Amino acid sequence: MFAFFGMAASAQQVQSMKTIFNDKISIRALGLYDHKVWYSGTDSKFGFVDLQNPDYKNQIRLSDESLQFRTLAQDKDFFYAANIESPAIFFKIDKKDLTHQIVFTDVSKAAFYDAFHFVNPHLAFAFSDTDDARLKLTIYKNGKWSFFKNNIKLNQGEAAFAASNTNIASTTKFMWVATGGKSSRILRLNFKNDQINVFNTPIIQGESSQGIYSIDFLNNTFGIAAGGDYTRPEANINNIATTNDGGKTWHVQASGKNAGYTTCVKIKPGSKGKEIISVGDRHISYSSDFGKTWKKISDEKNLYVCEWVDEHTVVFAGKDKISVMKLGNQK
Repeated sequence: MFAFFGMAASAQQVQSMKTIFNDKISIRALGLYDHKVWYSGTDSKFGFVDLQNPDYKNQIRLSDESLQFRTLAQDKDFFYAANIESPAIFFKIDKKDLTHQIVFTDVSKAAFYDAFHFVNPHLAFAFSDTDDARLKLTIYKNGKWSFFKNNIKLNQGEAAFAASNTNIASTTKFMWVATGGKSSRILRLNFKNDQINVFNTPIIQGESSQGIYSIDFLNNTFGIAAGGDYTRPEANINNIATTNDGGKTWHVQASGKNAGYTTCVKIKPGSKGKEIISVGDRHISYSSDFGKTWKKISDEKNLYVCEWVDEHTVVFAGKDKISVMKLGNQK
């Protein structure tokens, strides 16, 4: 069924919203490849739905155990997923035949992987909670897995959220990691010297449920961070911020004037950062001015993650479903 919405977001309006997949699953990580949307989720489930022919789909279980996946990453030939909770098992899935194997295991008690991200075909990082108050990153480099050595200390109560696999972002020069909880900061890795700089943010923080849930960067300078408080989804104070200097300084946007708690934010391809879509479990919102103002374009509930397919199409996933939104210019 199609659901039509009459509200417009500046130059964009929703033309249709179609659910293309239903199952008993919670999905918080998406990937696009070969005209398909790929997902990982609860109960060890991994699969795809063809965007051109939604009747063509396939789903497998990566384990006989009921693992929860909230991460998904890919290189040219494989997908990768790590489950939350210890032991964290890293799976490698062949894109052609979906055969899979375990390639790395983290047995530490605090293992809880929030995001998994490929910088380039030979370099990837996965971000986990830690048991020794230090930043914990698992690195995949030139075919080898290890823990990334660093001396970054996290503040008391500083952690992260496995909300949408989007608290890591990168360019060819930098990688950014967003933390949350009692302290919500941006950690920036410089690939030139492997040094990490830590920057404070004005995003709401101080409680374990607060902070940054998602980031996206256009280039080495402009980026956006969004989040809030999952225990108060309607709260919209200091939950969106942007940077114009690569994450060093952040400026709150639309405080008190947005739809609230946000789990995923994505810059529209080709818009040079001007157009951005966001989703929380009670809204889909749109900005046409670099995140300064927002318009709620859908009241669709229980969606947590989104990805641009093209400039007029966005795929969403969440509780028990995957949906596709078509956007068009306002007349």
